[in-house]
Amino acid sequence: MSLSDSTMSWLLVLCVALSLSLARADSSYDYFRLPTALRPQKYDLRILTILENVEDLRFNGSVKIQIETLQNTKNITLHSKDLKIDESQITLRQIGGEGSPDNCITFTEVNPNHDFYILNTCQELFAGQVYELHLPFSAQLQEQLAGYYRSSYVDPVANETRWISITQFEPASARLAFPCFDEPGYKAPFVITLGYHKKFTGLSNMPVRETKPHESLADYVWTEFQESLPMSTYLVAYSINDFSYKSSALPSGTLFRTWARPNAIAQCDYAADFGPRVLQYYEQLFGIKFPLPKVDQIAVPDFSSGAMENWGLVTYTEGALLYSAEYSSQADKQELANTVAHELAHQWFGNLVTMKWWTDLWLNEGFATYVASLGLENVHPEWRSMQLESVSNMLAIFRKDSLESSHPISRPIEMVSQISESFDEISYEKGSSVIRMMHLFLGEQSFRTGLKSYLERYAYKNAEQENLWESLTEAAHKTGALPKDYAIKTIMDSWTLLTGYPVINVRRDYTAGTAELTQERYLLNTNISRAHRDECWWVPLSYTTQEERDFNNTAPKAWMECTRTGESIPKIIKDLPGPDQWVIFNNQLSSPYKVNYDAQNWRLLIETLNSDEYQTIHVVNRAQLIDDVSYFAWTGEQDYEVALKVISYLHRERELLPWKSAFDNLKIISGIFRQMGNFQSLKVYIKELITPIYEHLNGINDTESSIQSPDHILLRTLVANWACSYQVSDCESQALSYFRKWQSEVNPDENNPVPISFRSVVYCSSIKRGTDEDWEFLWTRYLKANVATEKETIMDSLACSTEVWQLQRYLEMTFDPKGEIRKQDSASVFQSIATNEIGFLLAKKYLMDNVVSISKFYHPQFEYVAELLPPLSDQIFTRKDYMEFKTFLSKSKEQLKDVEQATKQSLEIILTNVQWKERNYHKFTSAIQKLI
Repeated sequence: MSLSDSTMSWLLVLCVALSLSLARADSSYDYFRLPTALRPQKYDLRILTILENVEDLRFNGSVKIQIETLQNTKNITLHSKDLKIDESQITLRQIGGEGSPDNCITFTEVNPNHDFYILNTCQELFAGQVYELHLPFSAQLQEQLAGYYRSSYVDPVANETRWISITQFEPASARLAFPCFDEPGYKAPFVITLGYHKKFTGLSNMPVRETKPHESLADYVWTEFQESLPMSTYLVAYSINDFSYKSSALPSGTLFRTWARPNAIAQCDYAADFGPRVLQYYEQLFGIKFPLPKVDQIAVPDFSSGAMENWGLVTYTEGALLYSAEYSSQADKQELANTVAHELAHQWFGNLVTMKWWTDLWLNEGFATYVASLGLENVHPEWRSMQLESVSNMLAIFRKDSLESSHPISRPIEMVSQISESFDEISYEKGSSVIRMMHLFLGEQSFRTGLKSYLERYAYKNAEQENLWESLTEAAHKTGALPKDYAIKTIMDSWTLLTGYPVINVRRDYTAGTAELTQERYLLNTNISRAHRDECWWVPLSYTTQEERDFNNTAPKAWMECTRTGESIPKIIKDLPGPDQWVIFNNQLSSPYKVNYDAQNWRLLIETLNSDEYQTIHVVNRAQLIDDVSYFAWTGEQDYEVALKVISYLHRERELLPWKSAFDNLKIISGIFRQMGNFQSLKVYIKELITPIYEHLNGINDTESSIQSPDHILLRTLVANWACSYQVSDCESQALSYFRKWQSEVNPDENNPVPISFRSVVYCSSIKRGTDEDWEFLWTRYLKANVATEKETIMDSLACSTEVWQLQRYLEMTFDPKGEIRKQDSASVFQSIATNEIGFLLAKKYLMDNVVSISKFYHPQFEYVAELLPPLSDQIFTRKDYMEFKTFLSKSKEQLKDVEQATKQSLEIILTNVQWKERNYHKFTSAIQKLI
């Protein structure tokens, strides 16, 4: 070592020693975004994971970050949270360029509000130079389902708990695993090296480059992975596990593996077959080859979200990836395929091109949701997924987005908690719905050309929605899909930057053959005047007439436009038929808006629906008419007698979507009604409505199961759930008979005679009418089940009990950190208990009494707390209970501070229930009494 080198090293040690005495608790820099003076160029991340000592599961490591300086600065600000950083080992040196290579740290600061770790440097960092920062760190492998954490399963042969480690970094948890620039705009390549005991497997985003023995720990190895493509920190992933895998082949040569615990590997077959097929379809759709050499998808026993699209290592809950023909239903299979298709779509939308900031999260989630339905339609056309997804998405958003407390698709984000709140129906389902609308008005060629251009232009970079609009406008003008004076930005900004959606009021002049169309924002809260609102949407108008019946033409025949200052311009539609023919707007629900007609047009529609000609109206539009008229009756724009005449046609209906639409709307009313004295009349009405379809479908007799189409199976399951709840025909007795047959099996865990598609209804009905022994029998099946979807069905069904003590005990078990119910399932169990008429009051009281401990139970994933509110707010409808819940939310501000949006929406839902009860309860009652 030369003198100058040793002198510099001595100075470095002195600086670090000073830093330990000069470390400050907080920083003056308090903006929520990182400073822009520095940019990471590359990460070299080494992590050693210790999984042998159950009492001390931990990791330690180091990160070397090459940092480019864009502006002169005297500090390095990055993210770090709950990590122990050994400041005596921090080093900083300049790479290349002129001047001394060594620098050092004078002192460090932290800003806990934004998880900033700030290193103040001995010498200024100069623009244009590159520096290498080396940071050693360590932490426990926590039980929280964020950052780098532990999960476990029981090996049934040895009857031992096996531990694994896994990451979940989205949206802002990479900082829990290693110090980093934890914002999506800071993309960089990663070289990841994992140290672990050789009995395990190490997985990361990229294929293994080399594995060699650990230099000092016996039986430990270091596995270095190939350098990754530039990616955001939230997409980094790694795991140490003892899992098995199924390999699949792709024509492109991409290695595709599906991983699960060894005793579940047989359940990987379907995902291992479907994944490569949908990935191949995306390569054709986007015209861009999948850029990585491999894809691993892994089923994790404990996981917070359904799945996560980490580049090259996609993580899932077991229920979202594993499928068993003996235990998983058709709905489970379709949900699995949808989830896999969604995550693999992200490999382009989100991973290859990433949003600059979480404001445009919807560019990831909305696109992945929409493109997944294209993928499903391609691989499984027999599922008719496009139709089912489109209608389901619209039904989900019409309720959420009719609240004043909803938010725009593209929303400002100023705190980490707001990022998590954005992972909701608006980003996913509404995002998907507006992209579908755009696909339909642009046509296939423009849409695909525009997407390809966008993905190629911003590959390995970050983009905003403006960039997408530019690419699509260019393509649309080139192909003539849009007039030259129309820009995608103008149209789409009205859908992504405004909260809510419009109702189009259609007033026909039957003599002149015209209709005047006006628009206003649809709001559930009738206390708010719509008249003075100046929101305006650019609405593509597709429509057809009774004579034409051309529902397949979803291209716009006209547009509702807005002035430059955002006012709505009424639209006159000409050449419409006379007073004996209906018109229907929004063919196949091609755009997310509602349509209200004048009385004569509704009368004509009701006549057709209640005749043998009902199928001349497209099935999606039949679902639309039910949903629209139900909403208008709720808010008072239509009479319930009109709404129920529309719904009454269901006696004839044999398709899934209209029934789904009706049940979604009746569910909310029945949640209120079952607490009222007139519930009997609603029961009679629903029984009469359901009986014809229940008998047509042969009840819950499963003799025809082999010849049913997939949506026929889904319809049978849906109808059976309602039929048993309302004691229709033989539903309950048949369910109990199946359950008793199962109980009499010598080995009920191996042999289950209950038809798969009816298990949820059979279990629930039997627990509702059953004994304590029945509950314990089903609970034992839960403990012994090896298939996640079967476990989920049982968990939900156990909540159907009518015994107060059982439900109370079940609530306590759900939030027991050491209990048998995994944290990821707890919100779902709570929801099931809360939707039970007896469980509702218990669940409400339990949340109010235990909000402090529940908040601690979920820390730091507070988004779970938001999921506990909707089943309660849906069923509160008196002013007294509204005030009680409002007081509770106000008193619990500290525990609920990270779910502010959910609390506002809950209160608004309750308020709209109160309004409905006061305005419509008697009207609705008299309307159904006329029909029964």
